[in-house]
Amino acid sequence: MHYKKLLVLLLIAFTVGVSIAATSQGKGRHKNLQILPKDISDEKLDSIMHTYSKALGVTCNFCHVPYDQKYPDSLDYASDASTMKAEARKMMRLTIELNKNYFYYDSLERPEFLRVVTCITCHRGDPFPADQ
Repeated sequence: MHYKKLLVLLLIAFTVGVSIAATSQGKGRHKNLQILPKDISDEKLDSIMHTYSKALGVTCNFCHVPYDQKYPDSLDYASDASTMKAEARKMMRLTIELNKNYFYYDSLERPEFLRVVTCITCHRGDPFPADQ
């Protein structure tokens, strides 16, 4: 009887340990973030990327290349092979600077997350907006 209780207790301890390890792996796992903070949550990163996609009227593969050309849906988010990704980073820096330097800036808010001037301000669903 004690053997069964011990076995159950060890199984529970093992499960808790594995659960803690699995949830801890998310921190700092994003590779090659150069503009956005390294400690950004998965949810915040996904939200920002979906906002960019919508503002430009594009999908993820506009800036991200596949791991393998045979599998176009297997995107390598860390790769810098796409020239569009470099352009996107320039645009991110631009909007951060505009928001930080020309609009009310709350120092408690990270400048990467300011939302006065955004991609949609100029792009409005067009990846290559016409010159004004």
